[in-house]
Amino acid sequence: MYRTLQLQLQARIEALLMERYEISLANLAVELPPKIEFGEMALPVAFELAKRLKKAPRAIAQELQAELAATPGVAAVEIAGAGYLNVKLDRAAMVKRMAADEHAAVGGGGFRLVEHTSINPNKAAHVGHLRNAILGDSFARMLKKDEYKAGWDTGVQNYIDNTGVQVADIVVAMTELQGMSLADVRAWMAELQAAGKRLDYACWDLYAEVSQWYEADAPRVGERRQLRLDTLHAIEAGGNEKAEIAELIATGVLRRHLETMERLGIEYDFLPRESEILHLHFWETARALMVERGVLYLETEGKNKGCWVMRRAISAAAGVELSESGPDEDAKIIVRSNGTVTYVGKDIAYHLWKYGLLGKDFGYAKFREYATHTCWISTTHGEDPHPSFGHADAIYNVIDSRQDDPQTQVKESLRALSYVDESDRYTHLNYAFVGLTARTAEDLGYVLSDEDKAKNFIEVSGRKGFGVKADDLIDRMIAAARKEVEARHPELEEAERAQIAEAIGVGALRFFLLRFTRNTVIAFDYQDALAFDGETGPYAQYAAVRAANIFRKAGVSEEAAMAAVADLDLAEMLVGDEGTSVWEVWLTASRLSLVLEQAIAAAEPAMLARYAFALAQQFNNFYHRHHILTETDEARKMLLLATAAVARRELVRVLGWLGIVVPSAM
Repeated sequence: MYRTLQLQLQARIEALLMERYEISLANLAVELPPKIEFGEMALPVAFELAKRLKKAPRAIAQELQAELAATPGVAAVEIAGAGYLNVKLDRAAMVKRMAADEHAAVGGGGFRLVEHTSINPNKAAHVGHLRNAILGDSFARMLKKDEYKAGWDTGVQNYIDNTGVQVADIVVAMTELQGMSLADVRAWMAELQAAGKRLDYACWDLYAEVSQWYEADAPRVGERRQLRLDTLHAIEAGGNEKAEIAELIATGVLRRHLETMERLGIEYDFLPRESEILHLHFWETARALMVERGVLYLETEGKNKGCWVMRRAISAAAGVELSESGPDEDAKIIVRSNGTVTYVGKDIAYHLWKYGLLGKDFGYAKFREYATHTCWISTTHGEDPHPSFGHADAIYNVIDSRQDDPQTQVKESLRALSYVDESDRYTHLNYAFVGLTARTAEDLGYVLSDEDKAKNFIEVSGRKGFGVKADDLIDRMIAAARKEVEARHPELEEAERAQIAEAIGVGALRFFLLRFTRNTVIAFDYQDALAFDGETGPYAQYAAVRAANIFRKAGVSEEAAMAAVADLDLAEMLVGDEGTSVWEVWLTASRLSLVLEQAIAAAEPAMLARYAFALAQQFNNFYHRHHILTETDEARKMLLLATAAVARRELVRVLGWLGIVVPSAM
């Protein structure tokens, strides 16, 4: 609702500026005043116009004041300081419109493609992978159509590098360290399944073992690294035993990854695999286009001699002139002199496909059935009928900050190929890594040195086998929540207690990984994440549960309370200290659409997490100040009930976009 009035004011200002001064402004800022007594919106437009009109800001503000005060939903406009226009909203009218669930529209046309998770299918997912998946899943929820918003047509995909070096490492571990044949690998996987053991956990240990084996015998390091490279080439080529082992392991581990993510409410629409990018010759098509348009060229001298290269984005943006007498030594290598294609080269082809610019498509096969839709996987041939995902109008890639340079080069390649609009609609949702607090590392059984204990965080390493497997962390979060639920609600049925514990444990984990801005390094601490006080998931969930308890005790539904607002005379009930404390809850709740739009524009789910905490905090303050159930004035009681209802409604919505379920009790 706040956003609706903001848009109306901005439109009115634009019309006034054109009518009175025949000018327009690119951006019309609307700020939140520092104190509620100043109003609900502050407009600095007079300062922006002062130089252009050669007038004092206050004089301009006086010329605009009366016109803006006539805007529907505005109670008054006051001039503050040297020319700020402070807007006071019609509280009663706004509350009634909010109770009827009026809010600004969020959404648009086109197809938005969100890629996240993208774990190498060679071992179990760990806590760092969870940050990627939870960020991507929450951002996709922010974009998708739902009962609140029109949203956008959105596809969610998870890129599977099933022919990469980490899969090759597992194949080396099995064939060289374990001496297994293809038949042995099949038998081993069957034995694991029969024993109830997990393939991804077994591969976790093998990966750590082979990573150390490469460097363990100094005279043979070169030989072992060559073995790794030969295995990688065999997997890429396909049609051999090592490639079949890689396919078995990668597909088995992928299935486990999807099971892990589903525990967190994370689902996918499509799983594109690198094997199909290779076998369907996506790169060859992209290469021909890049050569034709002069983006890719063969270097004939200097350190990159024999490589196919493209000019780096940073050099082009800085206007660096190429030397006429020598090569561009800073050029990005796309194809090495030995003929192998770099990560960036394959990614360029992949993103041309995402935008429907490659003239090729994957084959599609059904891979996993969710409750509401099918998850498809890429193949060389595929099934009919099938969907297609390679027609995006905007792309969002959730990839960690270490990939900033490759992502920039892919974006620049699109621009260099004259796909400027596509490059501009390509968003890299980068993020910093996740470590552990010393307390959490020790709780998980790791022995730390005094030096480690003094660090702000303990860095995890899959190669060293040091880290927290995602499922172990989820189990621990749920178990800790279960103890709290058992203590608080022994009267509940076993199934409900389990359901509540899962909602709290998963919600705590998701909120903790979302509340930090993307480029903040996180030191994960499961005790802090599960706290019922402070900026945590359980705190926000508890506020929503507390609101629900009010209606259970009052014997009134949330819907009935909000419907009753239409018949209340609110003018006198929303003024003074008591009325303002009620109004502040509605005002915070009214900002939901605005915060959602801002979070989408910034690609920053943390903004929604912080909003959820602020709304929960505002509601809790209201709850402690007003005795809702014992209020004797029936009209005031209904307003207080409606206030609890609107706070809960918007809390449930914003937590839903964060992938957090509100449990039945806490």
